Amino acid sequence: MDYKELIIRGISYSQTQSGAYALLLEHEPTNVKLPVVIGNFEAQSISLGLEKDIHPPRPLTHDLFSKFVKDTHYELTSVVIYQIVDGVFFSNINFKNTSGGEELILDARTSDAVAMAVRFNAPIYTTEQVLNEAGILLEIEEKAVEEHFPEIHAEDNLKSMSMEELQKILEDAVKEEDYDTAMEIQEEIKRRKKKID
Repeated sequence: MDYKELIIRGISYSQTQSGAYALLLEHEPTNVKLPVVIGNFEAQSISLGLEKDIHPPRPLTHDLFSKFVKDTHYELTSVVIYQIVDGVFFSNINFKNTSGGEELILDARTSDAVAMAVRFNAPIYTTEQVLNEAGILLEIEEKAVEEHFPEIHAEDNLKSMSMEELQKILEDAVKEEDYDTAMEIQEEIKRRKKKID
């Protein structure tokens, strides 16, 4: 089957469902976006998987499962979002044994599949049919920072803060498990360190 590769464009708070987030996947050649509604835990887990420098004090469920997969000599080779029924996406996680070469396919919620894919740097695919049924064309707005960090209103405010202030807010964000804000602060810290190098 001719699969279309998707990249993660962002995660934002869902305007339509309270307590939910929208994971935005994109098929780059066509700019078609695939919005997937996910829960708060999965949103945090995907965000943490994308940001390799932030580590929660204890392993999340997806980190634990990733370690199990590696310790049993498997690797996650890809994720395929193969179907949408009544607004619900269906996905498979594809594994391969690193020593024997056996393949294993597991059915998974799309949010869990993506959370695992980012931990293995594995590609995410979908079908032409899913893109046609659920894909949309839209311009992505910049991600807003969480409301309970009012001192950060925009990227410009981050740029005006000292490294000490950024480190303090980063620590607070991780303690409060606000990983989206932590990622934004981490990006600013990385940007500054690159300038120094």
